[in-house]
Amino acid sequence: MLKILGKASSINVRKVLWTCAELRLPFEREDWGSGFRPTQEPGFLALNPNAMVPVIQDGDFVLWESNSIIRYLASQYGGQALYPAEPKLRARVDQWLDWQASDLNRSWSYAFMALARQSAAHRDAAAIEASCQAWSRFMGILDQRLQQTGAYVSGAAFTLADVAVGLSVNRWFLTPFDKPRLPAVEAYYDRLAEREGYRQHGRNGTV
Repeated sequence: MLKILGKASSINVRKVLWTCAELRLPFEREDWGSGFRPTQEPGFLALNPNAMVPVIQDGDFVLWESNSIIRYLASQYGGQALYPAEPKLRARVDQWLDWQASDLNRSWSYAFMALARQSAAHRDAAAIEASCQAWSRFMGILDQRLQQTGAYVSGAAFTLADVAVGLSVNRWFLTPFDKPRLPAVEAYYDRLAEREGYRQHGRNGTV
């Protein structure tokens, strides 16, 4: 059976859990990470030298990096609806997966740590403001995209791109700061909440 290593509160572990829910894929999960077994243990480092969650073990196959994991799961376990085989459709999904992992994530990192996690190491007011502004700008890009599609990030159908972006949208709404009104993002947030996997692993009160 598929094994997932990582605590269920981690946003990147939740990508994997939500994807498994969409695929109806059974798994076992072990708690690793802050507050649980340390990822600096030699046994974990042998699986992922970056000491980060999640990691999966699918038989003798080991994989880390959350977006790579969800791509693999969809490809391996009949998730063509989530990750299309047609090159142009797949490239559109990949585009938004990569955007979430790079541009969007970098924008909210400092503000999230300061405002949601109350990190003592993130107290620079100017850095917080800059992060909030950058985050708002990228969320504006997402709002424009959702206005175009009227549905999901890569188009009319739900895909892996929505797993990654949807969890970031949840974090956007749960981080306390003065946000611009983004009607298409708000509608998207409610649309995702119609999916059981998102209610379990995304919009579940965990930031």
